[in-house]
Amino acid sequence: MIKREDVLEVLSNIQEPEASKDIVSSNLIEDLVVEQNKVSLTVYVKNPAMHAKNRMKEAVEFNLKSRLKKDIEIECTVKQKASGGNSTRKILPKVKNIVAIASGKGGVGKSTITSNLAAGLAKKGFKVGLIDADIYGPSMPTMFDLVNERPKMTEIDGQSLIEPITSNGVKILSIGFFTDKENAVVWRGPMASKALLQMFNDAHWGELDFLLIDLPPGTGDIHLSLIQSIPLDGVVIVSTPQEVALADARRGVNMFKMDNVKVPIIGLVENMSWFTPEELPNNKYYIFGRDGAKNLSEGLGVPFLGQIPLIQSLRESGDIGKPAVLQEESIISDVFDELVMNFTKQIEIKHKA
Repeated sequence: MIKREDVLEVLSNIQEPEASKDIVSSNLIEDLVVEQNKVSLTVYVKNPAMHAKNRMKEAVEFNLKSRLKKDIEIECTVKQKASGGNSTRKILPKVKNIVAIASGKGGVGKSTITSNLAAGLAKKGFKVGLIDADIYGPSMPTMFDLVNERPKMTEIDGQSLIEPITSNGVKILSIGFFTDKENAVVWRGPMASKALLQMFNDAHWGELDFLLIDLPPGTGDIHLSLIQSIPLDGVVIVSTPQEVALADARRGVNMFKMDNVKVPIIGLVENMSWFTPEELPNNKYYIFGRDGAKNLSEGLGVPFLGQIPLIQSLRESGDIGKPAVLQEESIISDVFDELVMNFTKQIEIKHKA
């Protein structure tokens, strides 16, 4: 028979990373019930991200089974108490949701999706920030008509911080604001990672409902540095329908599902789903294949957020610096409004889980 004091002794060896103390002395355990061969409890964590909750649950189960009995029945619920943002998060405590936008390969329109998702959320009244983390190919200055803008410094509580530039209701920081647009950015991985983290740690973001991060394509150093340093609440994967893009998207999803990563997949977005010429608005030409990313999401068991058509006005809006979601009463605006709605629904579902 398992004793309550034995359970607490085992749990006192589990550290809460954000508190730098064990979960017992930090008073992070509630509803502990020990009945014969069953232990049920609730553990509270400081980090609101899903992967942090999963790691804590795994630590509790592993320690109890290895230190007490292998066949012990464990019912562990991990929660995070939050009010007015994620107040217990060390990094950006006033930001409610930090979500990365990723793609397995380049050229699938990830930045177009990110800019329109950000502007669409702002249009709905949310407080939104956007970090252009595509170090080697920053495109947000162009997509928000900010090519010649340079951020200013501001004094906050005696600390000098970078003030993001606001466009269409979105606070934006991009490496493109700090480099010559005519020259290539030639940085090794550690330098690029350091520049990215400065846009988190040395900027004045204030209170935000969403901070979106436009990641570089692929699964490299930038992604791993970000995951290790920033408590992500989720990731959106962007792909086009053709098989070569889907293979990379599948690898991207699997990377974020890895045991040492475990960032929740908010959903998949299929870009360039079909081509519709301006003079034939009712016609659809599936030039890259049909429903590829939609079928992939079903196969991987992750939510599908929507299909974005290839329309000339979408490209033009990005070139002139006004996201297409702001084109009121247009086909493409309606499509992005639906994407925003599906995205916020999945965020609500994640918070209820």
